[in-house]
Amino acid sequence: MEINEVLNLLPAVFVGIVLGIIFFGGLWLTVRKGLGSKRSTLIFMGSLVIRMAIVVIGFYYVGGDNWQKMLACLLGFLIARIVITRITKMDKQAKNVFIKEVSDEN
Repeated sequence: MEINEVLNLLPAVFVGIVLGIIFFGGLWLTVRKGLGSKRSTLIFMGSLVIRMAIVVIGFYYVGGDNWQKMLACLLGFLIARIVITRITKMDKQAKNVFIKEVSDEN
C-alpha cells in the first residue's frame, strides 16, 4: 500500500472517530439523563434511532463503494469507543471518590 493510499484513508478515519463520539457519547448522555426520567423508554428508544440513523448514514456516505474507506471509518469508530469508554470510567471513578469523601464527613 502506498503512502498516498494511506493518506486518502485518513479523512475516513477522522469521520469514523466523529461518528463514534456521536454514537457512544450520545449513549452515555442518554443513560445519564434517561435513568431518572419518567419517560425513560421514549428517551432510550428515540436516542437509539437517532444515533443509529446518524451512524448508518455516515458510514454509507464515507464508505460508498470502497471497502477500504469503510474499514478505515470502522477503525475510527472503534477508536472513539475506546476513548469514550475510558473517559466515562474516569468520570465514574471521580464521582465515587467524591461520594466517598462526602459520606466520610458525616
